[in-house]
Amino acid sequence: MAGAVPEFGVLSGVKVVYSAVEIAAPTAAALMAEWGADVVWIENTRTGDSMRDTTWVKEMERRNQRSISMNPFTEEGRAVLLDLIADADIFIESSKGPTYARRGITDELLWERNPKLVIVHVSGFGQYGVPERVNRAAYDLTVQAYSGYLAQNGTEDQPMAPLPYVGDYFTSEMVTASALAALHKARATGEGESIDVAMYEVMLRVGAYYLMDYLNAGVRYPRPGARHPNLCGIGEYKCADGFIGLCVYGVPQNKYLLERIGLGHLWGTEEYPEDTAALWLDGPKAELIEQKLDEFCLTQNARELEDEFSAVGIAANAVLEFDQLLAEPHLAERDAIVSWENQQGDPVRGVGIFPKFTRHPGRIWRPMPDLGMDTDTVLTEAGYTPEQIAALAENGTIRRG
Repeated sequence: MAGAVPEFGVLSGVKVVYSAVEIAAPTAAALMAEWGADVVWIENTRTGDSMRDTTWVKEMERRNQRSISMNPFTEEGRAVLLDLIADADIFIESSKGPTYARRGITDELLWERNPKLVIVHVSGFGQYGVPERVNRAAYDLTVQAYSGYLAQNGTEDQPMAPLPYVGDYFTSEMVTASALAALHKARATGEGESIDVAMYEVMLRVGAYYLMDYLNAGVRYPRPGARHPNLCGIGEYKCADGFIGLCVYGVPQNKYLLERIGLGHLWGTEEYPEDTAALWLDGPKAELIEQKLDEFCLTQNARELEDEFSAVGIAANAVLEFDQLLAEPHLAERDAIVSWENQQGDPVRGVGIFPKFTRHPGRIWRPMPDLGMDTDTVLTEAGYTPEQIAALAENGTIRRG
Protein backbone atom coordinates (compact mmCIF):
# COMPACT_ATOMS: atom_id res chain seq x y z
CA MET A 1 0.00 0.00 0.00
CA ALA A 2 1.30 3.49 -0.85
CA GLY A 3 2.96 5.09 2.15
CA ALA A 4 3.49 1.81 4.00
CA VAL A 5 6.59 1.74 6.20
CA PRO A 6 9.39 -0.57 5.08
CA GLU A 7 10.87 -2.98 7.62
CA PHE A 8 14.21 -1.80 8.98
CA GLY A 9 15.91 -0.76 12.19
CA VAL A 10 15.62 -1.70 15.84
CA LEU A 11 12.06 -0.35 16.11
CA SER A 12 10.60 -2.16 13.13
CA GLY A 13 7.06 -3.21 14.08
CA VAL A 14 6.61 -0.40 16.62
CA LYS A 15 3.79 2.05 15.86
CA VAL A 16 3.90 5.58 17.24
CA VAL A 17 1.08 8.10 16.94
CA TYR A 18 1.73 11.67 18.03
CA SER A 19 -0.05 15.00 18.11
CA ALA A 20 2.30 17.91 18.76
CA VAL A 21 4.05 20.84 17.09
CA GLU A 22 7.59 22.17 16.83
CA ILE A 23 10.41 20.39 18.64
CA ALA A 24 10.16 18.67 22.04
CA ALA A 25 7.68 15.86 21.38
CA PRO A 26 8.01 15.65 17.57
CA THR A 27 11.78 15.18 17.68
CA ALA A 28 11.32 12.15 19.92
CA ALA A 29 8.96 10.72 17.31
CA ALA A 30 11.46 11.66 14.60
CA LEU A 31 14.21 9.66 16.30
CA MET A 32 11.96 6.63 16.54
CA ALA A 33 11.02 7.03 12.86
CA GLU A 34 14.70 7.03 11.94
CA TRP A 35 15.15 3.80 13.90
CA GLY A 36 12.38 2.03 12.00
CA ALA A 37 9.12 2.80 13.82
CA ASP A 38 5.91 3.53 11.93
CA VAL A 39 5.27 7.14 13.00
CA VAL A 40 1.87 8.69 12.30
CA TRP A 41 1.98 12.47 12.68
CA ILE A 42 -1.37 14.08 13.50
CA GLU A 43 -1.57 17.65 12.20
CA ASN A 44 -4.41 20.13 12.49
CA THR A 45 -6.66 20.69 9.48
CA ARG A 46 -5.79 24.38 9.05
CA THR A 47 -2.07 25.07 8.66
CA GLY A 48 -0.54 21.90 10.05
CA ASP A 49 2.51 21.85 12.28
CA SER A 50 4.14 25.26 12.75
CA MET A 51 7.44 23.55 11.88
CA ARG A 52 6.23 23.78 8.28
CA ASP A 53 6.98 27.51 8.44
CA THR A 54 10.71 26.75 8.54
CA THR A 55 12.64 26.44 5.29
CA TRP A 56 15.09 23.61 5.89
CA VAL A 57 14.97 22.10 9.38
CA LYS A 58 11.48 20.69 8.77
CA GLU A 59 12.93 18.40 6.11
CA MET A 60 15.11 16.67 8.69
CA GLU A 61 12.78 16.84 11.70
CA ARG A 62 9.84 15.23 9.89
CA ARG A 63 11.43 12.73 7.50
CA ASN A 64 10.25 9.09 7.64
CA GLN A 65 6.85 10.15 9.03
CA ARG A 66 3.29 9.84 7.74
CA SER A 67 0.98 12.84 8.02
CA ILE A 68 -2.72 12.63 8.79
CA SER A 69 -4.56 15.93 9.08
CA MET A 70 -7.47 15.80 11.53
CA ASN A 71 -9.17 17.38 14.54
CA PRO A 72 -9.17 14.92 17.45
CA PHE A 73 -11.34 17.12 19.68
CA THR A 74 -14.70 16.67 17.95
CA GLU A 75 -16.87 13.63 18.59
CA GLU A 76 -16.01 12.22 15.18
CA GLY A 77 -12.32 13.11 15.57
CA ARG A 78 -12.12 11.42 18.96
CA ALA A 79 -13.47 8.24 17.38
CA VAL A 80 -10.83 8.44 14.65
CA LEU A 81 -8.07 8.92 17.24
CA LEU A 82 -9.24 5.85 19.13
CA ASP A 83 -9.11 3.85 15.93
CA LEU A 84 -5.59 5.12 15.21
CA ILE A 85 -4.26 4.09 18.61
CA ALA A 86 -6.05 0.73 18.64
CA ASP A 87 -2.95 -1.03 17.30
CA ALA A 88 -0.37 1.58 18.34
CA ASP A 89 2.37 1.01 20.86
CA ILE A 90 3.01 4.64 21.84
CA PHE A 91 0.88 7.79 21.77
CA ILE A 92 2.57 11.14 22.39
CA GLU A 93 0.79 14.46 22.83
CA SER A 94 2.11 17.89 23.71
CA SER A 95 -0.09 20.64 25.12
CA LYS A 96 -0.55 22.99 28.08
CA GLY A 97 -1.07 20.81 31.15
CA PRO A 98 -3.91 18.27 31.05
CA THR A 99 -5.51 19.67 27.88
CA TYR A 100 -6.40 16.26 26.49
CA ALA A 101 -8.08 15.13 29.70
CA ARG A 102 -10.05 18.38 29.92
CA ARG A 103 -11.31 17.80 26.39
CA GLY A 104 -12.46 14.28 27.12
CA ILE A 105 -9.47 12.28 25.91
CA THR A 106 -8.33 10.69 29.16
CA ASP A 107 -5.78 7.97 29.69
CA GLU A 108 -8.60 5.68 30.76
CA LEU A 109 -10.46 6.28 27.49
CA LEU A 110 -7.35 5.43 25.48
CA TRP A 111 -6.68 2.32 27.57
CA GLU A 112 -10.26 1.13 27.07
CA ARG A 113 -9.38 0.87 23.39
CA ASN A 114 -5.79 -0.30 23.83
CA PRO A 115 -4.83 -1.56 27.31
CA LYS A 116 -1.14 -1.91 26.36
CA LEU A 117 -0.76 1.65 25.08
CA VAL A 118 2.14 3.78 26.33
CA ILE A 119 0.89 7.37 26.65
CA VAL A 120 3.33 10.27 26.89
CA HIS A 121 2.10 13.72 27.91
CA VAL A 122 4.60 16.49 27.19
CA SER A 123 4.11 19.96 28.67
CA GLY A 124 6.05 22.81 30.15
CA PHE A 125 5.08 22.25 33.77
CA GLY A 126 3.39 18.87 34.02
CA GLN A 127 -0.11 17.42 34.23
CA TYR A 128 -0.69 18.48 37.84
CA GLY A 129 0.58 20.96 40.42
CA VAL A 130 -0.21 24.64 40.96
CA PRO A 131 -2.95 25.35 38.38
CA GLU A 132 -1.64 28.80 37.44
CA ARG A 133 1.71 27.23 36.59
CA VAL A 134 0.46 24.02 34.98
CA ASN A 135 -1.73 25.84 32.48
CA ARG A 136 0.85 28.36 31.29
CA ALA A 137 2.29 28.40 27.81
CA ALA A 138 5.88 27.18 27.76
CA TYR A 139 8.74 27.29 25.33
CA ASP A 140 12.39 26.30 25.46
CA LEU A 141 13.50 29.65 26.89
CA THR A 142 10.82 29.89 29.58
CA VAL A 143 11.40 26.36 30.93
CA GLN A 144 15.14 27.06 31.02
CA ALA A 145 14.36 30.18 33.03
CA TYR A 146 11.99 28.45 35.47
CA SER A 147 14.21 25.41 36.06
CA GLY A 148 17.29 27.36 37.20
CA TYR A 149 19.23 26.05 34.22
CA LEU A 150 19.39 29.40 32.46
CA ALA A 151 20.69 31.14 35.59
CA GLN A 152 23.75 28.88 35.50
CA ASN A 153 24.77 30.07 32.02
CA GLY A 154 26.06 33.39 30.75
CA THR A 155 28.20 36.04 32.43
CA GLU A 156 28.18 37.67 35.84
CA ASP A 157 26.25 40.56 34.28
CA GLN A 158 23.56 38.55 32.50
CA PRO A 159 22.22 35.00 32.20
CA MET A 160 22.23 33.66 28.63
CA ALA A 161 20.23 30.74 27.27
CA PRO A 162 22.24 27.99 25.56
CA LEU A 163 21.12 27.42 21.98
CA PRO A 164 19.74 25.93 19.89
CA TYR A 165 16.70 25.04 22.01
CA VAL A 166 18.33 22.75 24.54
CA GLY A 167 15.17 22.67 26.66
CA ASP A 168 13.28 21.22 23.71
CA TYR A 169 15.94 18.80 22.56
CA PHE A 170 16.83 17.47 26.01
CA THR A 171 13.10 16.88 26.51
CA SER A 172 13.01 14.95 23.23
CA GLU A 173 15.66 12.58 24.53
CA MET A 174 13.73 12.09 27.79
CA VAL A 175 10.51 11.40 25.89
CA THR A 176 12.26 8.85 23.68
CA ALA A 177 13.93 7.06 26.59
CA SER A 178 10.89 7.00 28.86
CA ALA A 179 8.51 5.91 26.09
CA LEU A 180 10.71 2.99 25.06
CA ALA A 181 11.34 2.01 28.69
CA ALA A 182 7.59 1.97 29.30
CA LEU A 183 7.04 -0.02 26.10
CA HIS A 184 9.47 -2.65 27.35
CA LYS A 185 7.43 -2.96 30.56
CA ALA A 186 4.08 -2.89 28.76
CA ARG A 187 5.10 -5.76 26.52
CA ALA A 188 6.19 -7.77 29.55
CA THR A 189 3.07 -7.10 31.62
CA GLY A 190 0.34 -6.37 29.06
CA GLU A 191 -0.42 -3.16 30.94
CA GLY A 192 0.08 0.29 29.45
CA GLU A 193 1.72 3.30 31.08
CA SER A 194 1.13 7.03 31.28
CA ILE A 195 4.17 9.29 31.41
CA ASP A 196 4.08 12.92 32.57
CA VAL A 197 7.09 14.70 31.02
CA ALA A 198 7.41 18.29 32.28
CA MET A 199 10.02 20.22 30.31
CA TYR A 200 11.13 22.22 33.34
CA GLU A 201 11.81 18.98 35.24
CA VAL A 202 13.96 17.70 32.39
CA MET A 203 16.04 20.86 32.67
CA LEU A 204 16.04 20.59 36.46
CA ARG A 205 17.57 17.12 36.10
CA VAL A 206 20.09 18.24 33.48
CA GLY A 207 21.10 21.21 35.63
CA ALA A 208 21.40 19.25 38.88
CA TYR A 209 25.20 18.94 38.85
CA TYR A 210 25.74 22.30 40.57
CA LEU A 211 22.28 22.43 42.14
CA MET A 212 23.38 19.54 44.37
CA ASP A 213 26.13 21.68 45.86
CA TYR A 214 23.59 24.38 46.64
CA LEU A 215 21.01 21.99 48.08
CA ASN A 216 23.49 20.31 50.41
CA ALA A 217 26.08 22.97 51.21
CA GLY A 218 24.56 26.27 50.15
CA VAL A 219 27.29 26.75 47.52
CA ARG A 220 26.30 29.04 44.66
CA TYR A 221 28.77 29.23 41.77
CA PRO A 222 28.90 32.39 39.68
CA ARG A 223 27.90 32.32 36.03
CA PRO A 224 31.21 31.45 34.38
CA GLY A 225 30.92 33.00 30.94
CA ALA A 226 33.32 31.12 28.68
CA ARG A 227 35.09 29.33 31.54
CA HIS A 228 34.41 26.63 34.10
CA PRO A 229 32.83 27.85 37.33
CA ASN A 230 35.36 26.20 39.65
CA LEU A 231 38.35 24.80 37.69
CA CYS A 232 41.27 26.35 35.83
CA GLY A 233 42.08 25.21 32.30
CA ILE A 234 38.52 24.32 31.34
CA GLY A 235 36.61 26.53 28.94
CA GLU A 236 36.95 28.38 25.67
CA TYR A 237 40.22 30.21 25.05
CA LYS A 238 41.12 32.64 22.28
CA CYS A 239 43.98 31.61 20.00
CA ALA A 240 45.84 33.52 17.30
CA ASP A 241 43.42 32.29 14.62
CA GLY A 242 40.24 31.36 16.47
CA PHE A 243 39.19 29.60 19.66
CA ILE A 244 39.91 26.31 21.38
CA GLY A 245 37.91 24.33 23.91
CA LEU A 246 40.08 22.93 26.69
CA CYS A 247 39.39 20.42 29.44
CA VAL A 248 42.63 20.11 31.40
CA TYR A 249 42.21 17.49 34.11
CA GLY A 250 44.47 14.79 35.53
CA VAL A 251 47.92 14.65 37.10
CA PRO A 252 50.12 14.37 33.96
CA GLN A 253 47.88 16.81 32.10
CA ASN A 254 48.21 19.46 34.81
CA LYS A 255 51.98 19.01 34.98
CA TYR A 256 52.32 19.41 31.22
CA LEU A 257 50.10 22.48 31.14
CA LEU A 258 51.97 24.31 33.88
CA GLU A 259 55.29 23.57 32.22
CA ARG A 260 54.03 24.62 28.79
CA ILE A 261 52.72 28.00 29.96
CA GLY A 262 55.86 28.82 31.90
CA LEU A 263 54.70 27.87 35.38
CA GLY A 264 56.49 24.55 35.71
CA HIS A 265 58.16 25.74 38.90
CA LEU A 266 54.79 25.50 40.66
CA TRP A 267 54.64 21.73 40.16
CA GLY A 268 55.74 19.66 43.11
CA THR A 269 55.42 22.52 45.57
CA GLU A 270 53.26 22.57 48.67
CA GLU A 271 50.69 24.57 46.74
CA TYR A 272 50.61 22.15 43.78
CA PRO A 273 51.89 18.72 44.88
CA GLU A 274 52.86 16.13 42.30
CA ASP A 275 49.52 14.33 42.71
CA THR A 276 47.43 17.41 41.84
CA ALA A 277 44.58 16.13 39.69
CA ALA A 278 42.55 19.33 39.49
CA LEU A 279 43.54 22.99 39.26
CA TRP A 280 40.82 24.57 41.36
CA LEU A 281 39.81 28.19 40.88
CA ASP A 282 40.13 28.75 44.62
CA GLY A 283 43.73 27.50 44.47
CA PRO A 284 46.61 29.78 45.53
CA LYS A 285 47.80 30.57 41.99
CA ALA A 286 44.56 30.15 40.04
CA GLU A 287 44.45 33.72 38.78
CA LEU A 288 48.05 33.50 37.59
CA ILE A 289 47.43 30.17 35.86
CA GLU A 290 44.45 31.54 33.96
CA GLN A 291 46.38 34.69 33.02
CA LYS A 292 49.35 32.73 31.67
CA LEU A 293 47.09 30.27 29.84
CA ASP A 294 45.25 33.16 28.17
CA GLU A 295 48.53 34.73 27.10
CA PHE A 296 49.90 31.42 25.86
CA CYS A 297 46.83 30.54 23.78
CA LEU A 298 46.94 33.91 22.01
CA THR A 299 50.33 32.90 20.56
CA GLN A 300 49.08 29.54 19.25
CA ASN A 301 47.25 28.24 16.21
CA ALA A 302 44.07 26.51 17.46
CA ARG A 303 44.45 23.37 15.34
CA GLU A 304 48.13 22.97 16.15
CA LEU A 305 47.47 23.44 19.86
CA GLU A 306 44.67 20.87 19.67
CA ASP A 307 47.08 18.33 18.19
CA GLU A 308 49.80 19.11 20.73
CA PHE A 309 47.55 18.88 23.76
CA SER A 310 45.73 15.80 22.47
CA ALA A 311 49.06 14.00 22.08
CA VAL A 312 49.69 14.30 25.84
CA GLY A 313 46.19 13.34 26.92
CA ILE A 314 44.66 16.79 27.32
CA ALA A 315 41.13 16.99 25.92
CA ALA A 316 41.23 19.84 23.44
CA ASN A 317 39.44 20.83 20.26
CA ALA A 318 39.52 23.84 18.02
CA VAL A 319 36.09 25.48 17.98
CA LEU A 320 34.86 24.63 14.48
CA GLU A 321 32.72 26.98 12.43
CA PHE A 322 30.24 25.36 10.04
CA ASP A 323 32.57 25.50 7.02
CA GLN A 324 35.37 23.90 9.02
CA LEU A 325 33.03 21.25 10.37
CA LEU A 326 31.91 20.21 6.90
CA ALA A 327 35.52 19.86 5.78
CA GLU A 328 36.26 17.31 8.51
CA PRO A 329 37.08 13.88 7.02
CA HIS A 330 35.83 12.16 10.18
CA LEU A 331 32.27 13.35 9.47
CA ALA A 332 32.50 12.00 5.95
CA GLU A 333 33.78 8.63 7.16
CA ARG A 334 30.78 8.29 9.49
CA ASP A 335 28.10 9.67 7.15
CA ALA A 336 27.35 12.40 9.67
CA ILE A 337 26.04 14.68 6.91
CA VAL A 338 23.85 13.07 4.25
CA SER A 339 21.63 14.04 1.34
CA TRP A 340 18.12 13.06 0.27
CA GLU A 341 15.34 14.54 -1.86
CA ASN A 342 12.27 16.38 -0.61
CA GLN A 343 8.74 15.86 -1.96
CA GLN A 344 9.49 18.21 -4.86
CA GLY A 345 12.57 16.21 -5.83
CA ASP A 346 15.00 18.92 -4.71
CA PRO A 347 18.16 17.88 -2.85
CA VAL A 348 18.35 18.42 0.90
CA ARG A 349 21.46 18.10 3.04
CA GLY A 350 21.17 17.35 6.74
CA VAL A 351 22.37 15.36 9.69
CA GLY A 352 22.49 11.59 9.29
CA ILE A 353 21.02 8.82 11.41
CA PHE A 354 22.38 8.53 14.95
CA PRO A 355 23.40 6.52 16.85
CA LYS A 356 24.94 3.84 14.66
CA PHE A 357 23.16 0.52 15.11
CA THR A 358 25.40 -2.24 13.72
CA ARG A 359 22.94 -5.04 13.03
CA HIS A 360 19.74 -3.08 12.45
CA PRO A 361 20.72 0.39 11.22
CA GLY A 362 18.30 3.24 10.83
CA ARG A 363 17.74 4.88 7.49
CA ILE A 364 15.91 7.63 5.60
CA TRP A 365 13.12 6.06 3.57
CA ARG A 366 11.01 9.10 2.70
CA PRO A 367 11.12 12.89 2.98
CA MET A 368 8.81 15.01 5.09
CA PRO A 369 5.24 14.39 3.87
CA ASP A 370 2.93 17.13 2.67
CA LEU A 371 0.11 18.11 5.03
CA GLY A 372 -2.42 15.29 5.19
CA MET A 373 -0.57 13.34 2.52
CA ASP A 374 -1.19 10.00 4.24
CA THR A 375 -4.68 10.62 5.60
CA ASP A 376 -6.38 8.20 3.24
CA THR A 377 -3.70 5.51 3.62
CA VAL A 378 -3.61 5.64 7.42
CA LEU A 379 -7.40 5.59 7.73
CA THR A 380 -7.67 2.73 5.25
CA GLU A 381 -5.21 0.78 7.37
CA ALA A 382 -7.41 1.55 10.38
CA GLY A 383 -10.38 -0.07 8.63
CA TYR A 384 -12.17 2.92 7.10
CA THR A 385 -13.91 2.59 3.75
CA PRO A 386 -13.54 5.19 0.98
CA GLU A 387 -17.08 6.33 1.73
CA GLN A 388 -16.35 6.83 5.43
CA ILE A 389 -13.17 8.74 4.63
CA ALA A 390 -15.05 10.98 2.22
CA ALA A 391 -17.71 11.66 4.87
CA LEU A 392 -15.07 12.64 7.45
CA ALA A 393 -13.53 15.01 4.94
CA GLU A 394 -16.93 16.50 4.14
CA ASN A 395 -17.72 17.31 7.80
CA GLY A 396 -14.25 18.77 8.41
CA THR A 397 -12.94 16.08 10.77
CA ILE A 398 -10.05 15.29 8.44
CA ARG A 399 -8.16 16.98 5.64
CA ARG A 400 -7.02 14.91 2.71
CA GLY A 401 -3.65 15.50 1.10
